[in-house]
Amino acid sequence: MSADAADFNSIRFSTRDLPERMRIPMWREEFGRRIVHADIAAASDAPFHAEATLQALRGLRLLALRGAPMRFRRSRANIADGDDSIGIIVSSSSASQLSQRGREIEFRGGDTIAILHSEPATLRYVDGLQVGLAVPRDALVPRVTDVDSLVMRRISRRTEALRLLMTYLKSALRQGVLAAPKLRETIVTHIHDLAALAIDECSPLGESSASAVIAARHNAALDHIAAHFQDPELSLEIVARRQGISPRYLQRLMASSGASFTERVNELRLQKAFTLLTAPHDGAQRISDIALEVGFSDISHFNRLFRARFGDSPRGVRSAGSRAA
Repeated sequence: MSADAADFNSIRFSTRDLPERMRIPMWREEFGRRIVHADIAAASDAPFHAEATLQALRGLRLLALRGAPMRFRRSRANIADGDDSIGIIVSSSSASQLSQRGREIEFRGGDTIAILHSEPATLRYVDGLQVGLAVPRDALVPRVTDVDSLVMRRISRRTEALRLLMTYLKSALRQGVLAAPKLRETIVTHIHDLAALAIDECSPLGESSASAVIAARHNAALDHIAAHFQDPELSLEIVARRQGISPRYLQRLMASSGASFTERVNELRLQKAFTLLTAPHDGAQRISDIALEVGFSDISHFNRLFRARFGDSPRGVRSAGSRAA
């Protein structure tokens, strides 16, 4: 195995294909004891099912879990593994409970709690998606005031740094950048910075010049553009307001990636139009309707941009696609 391969592992666990009588024993042994080093028990009489994806690399472990209600208990025997990382748990369920250091906290709907993997803890998971992030203690100590004082405190989903962290994580997972050796170190450093800002309850980030905040804000803006580019009313001002930053700051973020806001939006619209024009049985839809559907309100402007981008008119691309089919 190469060093790069050894530095990154992605593993998926599921009880879906197991006989029902084997699901809990296998989940408890293969996932609980061997992977997360915790004792797991079903927390309801409902048929048991569970699935999880674990991504592990140097300086970071990411776990996404969903399934039937269950209880995780990390006892004194389990903590003998020597794991001193800080766990950051984000719950999208109706309600989960976490106990550590004689305290019990209920958290729900995007709320987050940090725990110490080096101390006993019990987590009662109810339902929905739960995301766990494990960051080495050594990575957080230089970045926060006092790690031990920050655990077992509910972090609201409205916390700006937490929102940026979750957006950044989703983007990294979706694009697969954690598996890219050349990007991995930078991405992990950004995640460490954002995790520290989230659990340390810092003041509002504003238009911070910190590289992690810049990267997270940029990803959040791109995600918003990708989700709304077909809206003809989409503008730089709307996206900036949605991200809580000024239009000028957003302009600088977009310029740093080599494409302006307008260039990014037009590219997405043109790519969508190209897909619609070359789709089988597409001939019934007028080209002007396609232009409007992808977000262009000026048909002549659409035609000029399309020809400049693809070297042919929309009608010509449609005809070529029909002949090829």
